[in-house]
This record gives sequence, structure tokens and C-alpha cells, in this order.
Amino acid sequence: MISREVYSPSDDSWLLKECILKTDLKGKKCLDLGTGSGVQGRAMLQKGANEIVFADINPRALLFAKKEIKAQNIGHVLVRFKKSDLFSNLKEKFDFIAFNPPYVPSDKIKWADLDGGENGRLVIDKFISRVPKHLNKKGVVLLLISSLNKPKEVIALLKKNDFSVEVSGRKKLFFEELLVLKCSFHSRLTKKAP
Repeated sequence: MISREVYSPSDDSWLLKECILKTDLKGKKCLDLGTGSGVQGRAMLQKGANEIVFADINPRALLFAKKEIKAQNIGHVLVRFKKSDLFSNLKEKFDFIAFNPPYVPSDKIKWADLDGGENGRLVIDKFISRVPKHLNKKGVVLLLISSLNKPKEVIALLKKNDFSVEVSGRKKLFFEELLVLKCSFHSRLTKKAP
């Protein structure tokens, strides 16, 4: 039973999980950012990740995810849980990051796991600007967004931050379409000084 203080898996969670399950993560170091109930991290386990960090701003979410993981046979996989506001408490780099951010357009932030501010992009834009520092060379990000978040602008911002982008999954709902963007990182080559 998931606490009311932890985001319960919904259409967005299941769509992102489907996309993770299409990805080979054997031997990869992965991050389930904004883990909530830990659904995405558990999918990473299924796909062969050898190290997973579950990170969330909500300590109750981390406790719930930890309990769920302990119930599984994880073998030799290194699993860690970190309280973090985006990357505030994460200094390392990853091969693969999945993020289901708060994306609902809102005038004010009432629910940290849902409300994304104007255009639903408050957290999404911060994430995009910071994620390159936390990805290994040729790292991949799966980012869930809504058609209400102005996807063309989100994709333009990702490209500005050295990502190539393709749509990995989509689901039409009553008033929006959910999209999972697969973002492949191409770090800039350092120019040599003359």
C-alpha cells in the first residue's frame, strides 16, 4: 500500500517503465530520479543494470522504494537511496537516467510531485540544464513530458544542451498526450587553445 505522501504509479509511470524495458542496461550505472514508489528503478533492475541510485526529494518515497527493493532478489546489484532535490546531493555520473518530473502546468506549487509551474516546465528546464554534468559519455536520458509542456521548446532546449532526441513512447489521454523523450548525450569536444 503506497502512502498518500508518495506518488502512486499512474499512466505516466507505466509509459516510462515500458520505455525502460525496451532498453538494454546490462552493466550500466543508472539513476531513477524522482523515484516515487521506485517503479522505474525496479524496471532498471529487470533490464540488467549493475548499479542503481534511487533519488527523491521526499524521504517517505525513499523509504517506500527501499522496502519494495528489499522484497526483491537483487543479487549482486549495487543499490543506493539518496535524498536529493534534482542533482543537489548527487555528485557522480551515470550511463542512464530516467526522470518522471512534476509536469502539470500550475499557478503555484502545491504538490511537489505533480505541479510544474508555468507550462509545467519549472523542474523540467532545471533538469535539462543540469543533467549533462551527471551523464557519462554517450549517456542516455528518458524524460517524460506532456503535450502541455510545449514539447518543441523542450526538444530545442535538449538539443542546445548537446542531446539528440527521439520519441521513445507516447500515450494519448483525455486532455493531453504523454511523451517519453529518449535523449542521447554527445558531450562537446574541448577546443584546443591556439
